[in-house]
Amino acid sequence: MNLTAVAAIYRFEMARTFRTILQSVISPVISTSLYFVVFGAAIGSRIQQVDGVSYGAFIVPGLIMLSLLQQSLTNAAFGIYFPKFVGTIYELLSAPISAFEIILGYVGAAATKSIMLGVIILATASLFVDLRIEHPVWMIAFLVLTAVTFALFGFIIGIWADGFEKLQLVPLLIITPLTFLGGSFYSIKMLPPFWQDVSLVNPVVYLISGFRWAFYGASDVSIGVSLGMTAVFLLAALTAIWWIFKTGWRLKS
Repeated sequence: MNLTAVAAIYRFEMARTFRTILQSVISPVISTSLYFVVFGAAIGSRIQQVDGVSYGAFIVPGLIMLSLLQQSLTNAAFGIYFPKFVGTIYELLSAPISAFEIILGYVGAAATKSIMLGVIILATASLFVDLRIEHPVWMIAFLVLTAVTFALFGFIIGIWADGFEKLQLVPLLIITPLTFLGGSFYSIKMLPPFWQDVSLVNPVVYLISGFRWAFYGASDVSIGVSLGMTAVFLLAALTAIWWIFKTGWRLKS
C-alpha cells in the first residue's frame, strides 16, 4: 500500500478544514447548539421524559447524528469534486496509487472531520444537560461506522455531481429531511401505529435508534437491526464505488 500517497491526500483534506475552521467546525456547532436550545426549551417544557430520559438529554444523540450525516456527506463530496472541478483528478488517476488508497485518503479525512465535530457537539451538549453513556464502545462503533458510511456516500455524490448546486442537493433535500423525520427529536413510538410503520421505511431511523441505545439503553428498533442496516448501507456504498472505479463512470468527465 502506498501510505505516502494516502497520507498526502489525508493531510491535504485535513488542512483544508483548519483553513476554513469557521465554516467547517464553528458554524455546525453553533447551529446544533441553537437546535438544542430551541427544541430543548420549546418542547422540553412540555415533554418531561421520553423512555425514562429527560427530553433535553434524549435529543442529544439525534443532534449529533444530524450533524454527523451532513458533515460526512458534504466533506467527502466536496473533497473529490474539487479535483474534478480544477482538473487535478487526471494527475490523481495517473499517479501510482490505487482506487482503494484514493478512497482511504478522502473518506478517511471526511470521516475524521465529522467524528471530531461529533465529539465537540457531545462535549457542548454536556454543558446543557446531564448525559450518560451506558455503552461507550458501541457509541464509538456507531459513530465511526456512520461517519465512514456516509463519507462513502458523499464520495459517490462528489463523483456524480457536475456542478456545485448538485453537491448541496442531496444533503439539503434528502439527508436533512430524513434525519428530522428519523426520530432526532422524538421517539417513533410516540407516533400512531400507521406512522410508526411508515417511519421504519426511513433508513436514518435505524442509525439514530442504534446510536441512542448506546447512550441510554433504549431504542425504537433492536440493536441488531440497527447494526444490520448500517452494514447494508456500508456494503451498498462500497459496491457503488467499486463499480465507479471499474467502469470509470464520471471520473474523467
